[in-house]
Amino acid sequence: MTKGRLEAFSDGVLAIIITIMVLELKVPEGSSWASLKPIVPRILAYIFSFIYVGIYWNNHHHLFQAVKKINGSILWANLHLLFWLSLMPIATEWIGTTHFAKNPVAAYGICLIMAAVAYTILENQIIRCEGENSRLKEAIHSKFKEYISIIFNILGIAVSFFYPYIAIGFYYIVALIWLIPDRRIEKSLKEN
Repeated sequence: MTKGRLEAFSDGVLAIIITIMVLELKVPEGSSWASLKPIVPRILAYIFSFIYVGIYWNNHHHLFQAVKKINGSILWANLHLLFWLSLMPIATEWIGTTHFAKNPVAAYGICLIMAAVAYTILENQIIRCEGENSRLKEAIHSKFKEYISIIFNILGIAVSFFYPYIAIGFYYIVALIWLIPDRRIEKSLKEN
């Protein structure tokens, strides 16, 4: 199997996710700057989610630069990741319309943690397919970023029931961790 079709499908799904999120934004009623005030939480939620989807797209691209072959398990693991990311428009709309209320912020965190878990599963399936000498295994010998992201998302979910804005802070830290594409993979690709 070639990886091109998987990458093209994933790119299409991620583009649709972003499109759905932006279509949920409604034009403010009125023409003054003050008319933007009621939709500021929705705009902030959109920006935050756009960055997250962009991070996954960017890192997914880097991930598959290190992949030579794929199999059915990788296809399913990739679909698992896309499933959780496809829930981002709903979670984004919910936190935006409720002005970051506790239950929606917790649900948003669940989407984030499940996407992080799914991404880690995808990495593991690729390594299993390509074997112990795979470029990816060599590149990500340390999974610190993956595991710290899951921990911060769990903290965010736990805190969201009491302090939703602090929970958003935890989710924001995870985004900062992954904002720069995975240099472990870039470094591995340069060496080979």
